[in-house]
Amino acid sequence: MVDPQSGMMASDPLPLILTAYLVMAVVMGGLWAVQRNTRNAAIGDVGWCMGLMVSVLWYTTLADVGIERVLLTAMLVGLYAGRLGLYILFNRVMGKQEDARYRHLREEWGESEPVKMFVYFQLQAVAVAVFSLPFLAVLWNPRPPSSLVELVGLVIWSVAISGEAKADRQLAHFRADPRNECRVCREGLWRYSRHPNYFFEWLHWCSYVVMTMGAPDWPFTWIGPIGMGWMLLKLTGIPRTEAQALRTRGEEYREYQQTTSAFFPWFHRKA
Repeated sequence: MVDPQSGMMASDPLPLILTAYLVMAVVMGGLWAVQRNTRNAAIGDVGWCMGLMVSVLWYTTLADVGIERVLLTAMLVGLYAGRLGLYILFNRVMGKQEDARYRHLREEWGESEPVKMFVYFQLQAVAVAVFSLPFLAVLWNPRPPSSLVELVGLVIWSVAISGEAKADRQLAHFRADPRNECRVCREGLWRYSRHPNYFFEWLHWCSYVVMTMGAPDWPFTWIGPIGMGWMLLKLTGIPRTEAQALRTRGEEYREYQQTTSAFFPWFHRKA
């Protein structure tokens, strides 16, 4: 934590994030067992969102900071992680078939699938601890919440959360129509980016960098845009999503790739 008078860290964040990780390791172990029966690994994504929210809310109960900081941090994590977790729960888990990307992973892993899926769920526990650090930086920021950089960061945060929610709603609405099975969504934000939900997810993490600029724990916030950007652009996000889209949507998706920006929203190109 940060001493409001000196602006110096009053305690090490390591015990907090280590505790969060250990608890989440147990939780993710339980969710791994659940998905063994339900055959829907998206429950791990719900666990990540809800685990992040609960961990950060727990941090706020221990922080020796003003009530404004506590309420701000609780609002940020609640609206971000709570919304995303509920969206995945109702649109990917409850009464739904497992996402095709996870089904493909199971086939790809073969006999080693149970072990590799367990490792995947445990990495989600690590991610909860790591990505809770930007919220700690916001919570421990010694400046008043009304500072100019924080207000600018909040504007970015609002745009990002609204944009991600809108992109999710547009995609869910498109997929709800049986006539759109195996077709490419080009509605709304999806006309300007092949992955607007990923873009706004990344932009959301950038907002914490702006909010805490110059604060003692500012370096923690860079974990968000760097770590999430790497995962979305290079690891589990766009590469796997597009590979699955090419398998199921074929030539229509190839044409979509030629005309539409992959990440940053932009105008159409000619095929």
